[in-house]
Amino acid sequence: MRLPRLRAPPEWGIKPVPQQFRILRTVDLFVLWSSLGVGLLVLVAGSLLVPALGLLESFIISLLGSIIGSIFLALAGLIGSDYGVPTMVSLRPILGRVGSYLPTILNVIQLVGWTGFELMIMGAAASNISGPILGEYTKPFWIIVFAIWCTALALGGPLIVVRQWLEKVAIWLVYFSTAWITFQVFSRPNVSAILFKPGDGSLPILLALDLVIAMPISWWPLISDYNRFSKDSKSGFLGTFLGYTLANTWFYFLGASIALIMGIKDIVSSISMLFLGNLALILILVDETDNAFADIYSTAVSLQNISPKTKQWKFVLAAAALGVILTITIPLEEYEWFLLMIGGLFVPLLGVVVSEYIIRRRKGGFRIEEFYEKSKKIGVGQLISWFMGIILYFAITNLFPQIGASIPSFALSAILNLLFHKLMKV
Repeated sequence: MRLPRLRAPPEWGIKPVPQQFRILRTVDLFVLWSSLGVGLLVLVAGSLLVPALGLLESFIISLLGSIIGSIFLALAGLIGSDYGVPTMVSLRPILGRVGSYLPTILNVIQLVGWTGFELMIMGAAASNISGPILGEYTKPFWIIVFAIWCTALALGGPLIVVRQWLEKVAIWLVYFSTAWITFQVFSRPNVSAILFKPGDGSLPILLALDLVIAMPISWWPLISDYNRFSKDSKSGFLGTFLGYTLANTWFYFLGASIALIMGIKDIVSSISMLFLGNLALILILVDETDNAFADIYSTAVSLQNISPKTKQWKFVLAAAALGVILTITIPLEEYEWFLLMIGGLFVPLLGVVVSEYIIRRRKGGFRIEEFYEKSKKIGVGQLISWFMGIILYFAITNLFPQIGASIPSFALSAILNLLFHKLMKV
């Protein structure tokens, strides 16, 4: 008997996704982005809000920051939904082909960093559950196991991950486990005394807002790698905005709540102390892998913007290997700095992208060849607008953190780009 030939899934490189494969509906993208918006690292980020903020303040900041950041994120995905191109390629008509290489390199650095952080937290959680079954090699063992699984997901591609993995298995497990953790935390006897207690004010409230906004912003340099598969722009925008707002708000607030109510900053240890906490951790870990999948997959897609002829699977393997190496070298204590660095680099760039999209929409949109053979070499005005926004972001963060950096830097880059268009009559 002749066995059927096994075929590898199609490699979605930098070319536009054919219309027949743009099949993800609003509900599909809601599942994808709510799944990417949850995770142990988001809980850790939420724990950074306390004790500076009280629980009520943490909820308000988590909700407001998630709404703002998710609007930014959903707007960034419109080019991908409209034209079927990945994010870094979508920057070519804006920054120029050569100009797009700089955000590509920065994006690869942040994605490899995220891969390292994700594998680190998953390895720590799995080790906490299993105990030292392999002695000092237990955590490295789990890191390698998760790296192999996430690499397999990345080789499968977004359509398989969304339709076969998330919608059928992973998302339901994480919804259930998160509801259980939330119930357990807020059932503790000290909640009523803590709920309305103010924070100590050690973190300016608008800097806390920047920390929340930074999480959805960290996803925008790769959003079109996935939203290019959406049926239309409306599905892409609504699914992204609703899914990510819900997940990011819930997990930031839950992370703050766990740290404050349990009195332990170590999120993994705190969850393990809850009734059936280890089971909840296992279920979260099942879904956590999709975050590392997205980091690894989008590293490969981003690098193809620079080297389109290189096979995607080679970049996937390299990204996973680098992520494993980084788990040894990056301490989790650098996490807050890492979030603010992402915000500083990519919030201003998003201001340029959104303003450019609005300008082009008024003029009939982009021509598909502008993403490829007829892309300009470099967009000088756009790059200057981006750099000025970066300078403003880090100036505010370091000198005037109480006024918040995300919205001013986004606005400055967008306004400067509009002015350059007007002056140059582009």
